[in-house]
Amino acid sequence: MSDCDKNFKSFSTPIVVKLALGFVIVFVLFALFGQLLSPHEFRATSLFDRLKPPIGFGGTWTYPLGTDGRGRDLLVRLAVGAQITLIVAIVGTLVGAVLGSLLGIIAAAKRGPIEAFIIGAVDVQASLPIIVVALFVLAVFNSSFTLFLLLVGLNGWEVYARLMRGAVLSAKEHGYVMAIRALGASSFRIYFRHIFPNVLNIVLVQFTINLPLTVLLETALSFLGLGVQPPLTSLGQIMSEGRDRLLTAWWLTLFPGLIIFFLALSISIIGDWVRDRLDPTLRSEK
Repeated sequence: MSDCDKNFKSFSTPIVVKLALGFVIVFVLFALFGQLLSPHEFRATSLFDRLKPPIGFGGTWTYPLGTDGRGRDLLVRLAVGAQITLIVAIVGTLVGAVLGSLLGIIAAAKRGPIEAFIIGAVDVQASLPIIVVALFVLAVFNSSFTLFLLLVGLNGWEVYARLMRGAVLSAKEHGYVMAIRALGASSFRIYFRHIFPNVLNIVLVQFTINLPLTVLLETALSFLGLGVQPPLTSLGQIMSEGRDRLLTAWWLTLFPGLIIFFLALSISIIGDWVRDRLDPTLRSEK
């Protein structure tokens, strides 16, 4: 086998990753256009169509995945729920990534009291269970979608801060940074124009790791009634509505549960693959 063939093989995408990418693409398309698959509006109720089973279990094509306790079409509600879950996952993870990365860079650049304060905040955040924090905040303030997004975003920022601080401290000792500093470049230019692009892969890898965790966090909070509130819906909230009917209307928890499971699994597989591609030490071992 030639060196070219070996390199091509080493960078080929495993079948498991292709399947995971395929599921994520299908999920995104379903979240964006899934409402077009049903003629029903996701808030529309019909007391005459309460708890209709899905196709294959006595249901009809009028409601392919069945209905809930208010006669609402589960298919269109899953589409809207997937849309909200996708927004919360991406925006929430981005908030944590941006905030944590920025604080990590500041801690590495300023050192002294500022670094000690940021590290202290990191330790405090790491010791606080997000469920307890959410209970306290939502009990004191009126629950809203914006507040929920902020709470989700604040979960996990300390990991980015620690990783970015360590990476920047290491990069500061490299020769190219010393050369740029000797040429008189400003601190802002050194850190954000030269150092940050060279450590960005660390943020990208951690983003793919945190994304499925954010999905599961949104699901858990919504399942407990602390997350997305009506009239909006999410996959976790749909599961919560069906938890009292596990035996009589199992489809209310099974379908959103399967979507959440395969979404978190797919993103985790993609994240591991991205980490392998971006980490030169892991590539060199293969």
